[in-house]
Amino acid sequence: MAKLSNQEKAELLKLASSTSMREDMRYISNHRHNPVMIDGNIDLDRLIEFLTQFNEFMNHKPKPFKPIIDRDMRL
Repeated sequence: MAKLSNQEKAELLKLASSTSMREDMRYISNHRHNPVMIDGNIDLDRLIEFLTQFNEFMNHKPKPFKPIIDRDMRL
């Protein structure tokens, strides 16, 4: 992990004390939208639809099943 320079640290401290930044983050937090939640409950049909479309978007091809051969598996 790279270390921050003194200039970057000063910039982060300045942002942390900024009231406009806090107000902007509060606004974003209050206005976020979860497309799979309906009245505080998860709508499974919407979740499955989202995951299906996301999978198509990523062009994910399932890998063939490979059984685990190891006999002695310890955690």
